[in-house]
Amino acid sequence: MITITWLGHSTFEIRLESGETLVLDPWIEGNPKFPAGHRFARVDTILASHGHGDHIGGLVALAKAHQSKVIGIYEVCLFAKSRGVDNIAPMNKGGSQQAGGVKVTMTHALHSSGIEDEHGNVMYGGDPAGYVLEFSDGRRAYFAGDTAVFSEMALIGEIYKPELCFLPVGDLFTMGPEEAAAAVRMLKPRKVIPMHWGTFPVLTGRPEQLAGRIGGTGAEVWTLEPGHPVQW
Repeated sequence: MITITWLGHSTFEIRLESGETLVLDPWIEGNPKFPAGHRFARVDTILASHGHGDHIGGLVALAKAHQSKVIGIYEVCLFAKSRGVDNIAPMNKGGSQQAGGVKVTMTHALHSSGIEDEHGNVMYGGDPAGYVLEFSDGRRAYFAGDTAVFSEMALIGEIYKPELCFLPVGDLFTMGPEEAAAAVRMLKPRKVIPMHWGTFPVLTGRPEQLAGRIGGTGAEVWTLEPGHPVQW
């Protein structure tokens, strides 16, 4: 059994039965939906989809506090190293590596990825990405990161056959419910966890709008509450 906790926006804590814990796109300070009082008991691996502050804002502090391995596109890992993170594991799209009990494959995403430093300067952050996570029981999950819908999602569905997909639905900065529904039809998952919604008023897309557009696909929209763990 895998425990998934949504921590608001696109931040997730994934805990395996062994206790091993992965954190995806950590944004803690400044995240309006980060659950008050939440503490990370253990963080073995941090996965970053791209360099925007609402996805890596908590990466450096969290990695240093837990001596976590940081996985990301090469340039994001170099940024983390420049800020004192020792255990980096850079990769690029199409590649795979092991993160403890999870096989991690980096996929494409359609977005931007500049990294804004403490002085407001924007550095090159490489390409945005998503991840396919393969667990020891053979199940696979697809974390899309921030993205528009793109036709290669059909290949991700065909090659990896993810049972669970984490898809942004908020619109404006990512795809909205209509585009996410197209993604569901290409990926063919059993369950979809909507993310990157409700954080700010401008993110107008909602999970129920996605649910109303995927009838007949067999997929279930699994709407989580920040700080409330679920079992998968």
